[in-house]
Amino acid sequence: IGLMSSLLFYNVENNAQPTEAETAVWNQVSAVLEEAHGILAELQSYNGAGQEIREAIQNPGDLQLQEKAWNAVCPLVAKLKRFYEFSLRLENALRSLLEALTSPPYAPMQHLEREQALAKQFAEILHFTLSFDELKMTNPAIQNDFSYYRRTISRNRLNNQQLEAENEVNNEMANRMSLFYAEATPMLKTLSNATTKFVSENKTLPIEDTTDCLSTMACVCRVMLETPEYRCRFTNTDTVLFCMRVMVGVIILYDHVHPVGAFAKTSKIDMKGCIKVLKEQPSNSVEGLLNALR
Repeated sequence: IGLMSSLLFYNVENNAQPTEAETAVWNQVSAVLEEAHGILAELQSYNGAGQEIREAIQNPGDLQLQEKAWNAVCPLVAKLKRFYEFSLRLENALRSLLEALTSPPYAPMQHLEREQALAKQFAEILHFTLSFDELKMTNPAIQNDFSYYRRTISRNRLNNQQLEAENEVNNEMANRMSLFYAEATPMLKTLSNATTKFVSENKTLPIEDTTDCLSTMACVCRVMLETPEYRCRFTNTDTVLFCMRVMVGVIILYDHVHPVGAFAKTSKIDMKGCIKVLKEQPSNSVEGLLNALR
């Protein structure tokens, strides 16, 4: 684990270059991760249409206010649709990484040593996922906007009116988006389901290959966070948060996939150690992560 921590430490703060064998998967995942930065920036600046919606609800007979609210909500729903569709691409990227990092004949630890560029991408996906969900959890406007959109669509359908926006987000898409945003941590839920599905579909692959990969990454992150030798070498202040998010992400995936979960005594993850490390950080940076674990 000490060796792995040294390798991951180097790769977290430097861009690990893929070997020839990793290139195909790395390119696929890299395209998704490039888009992730834009998605986070859009979510961070998401202010919602609360004011317009309130005015429309308080004045149901004022058609001008109804139209104003509708025009404010439609571009926001298009944005929410993009976020949802991105979660599907992220799910495919995770699946490709799981296949690469658990395939025979190598053990999970060997994979993480051999395919360091893919291990870094796996960590980056988890970092994005926890970042997205933290922003979503603290922004009630997302569900309020989408609820208003659906109510307006339903009302107009009863009055036999077809709205242009329906062409972009039809009823089936709206149902799927509704389930997605109803989750407290929608991106993490998507990845958890994808990991569970990956394990159930690959019956010839021992479940331990997947859970050991996850527990090893959790252990590596914990060691990096609790060992002064590594902590003092972090040149980027965001590296600590990166490691914490990755650690929490792999714990939750492990908990979903492992038959007895991450919190059982037989778990290969030192949960007490991981929680201790989190609680030693400033509370404003870990509250969302502790909530995700709860």
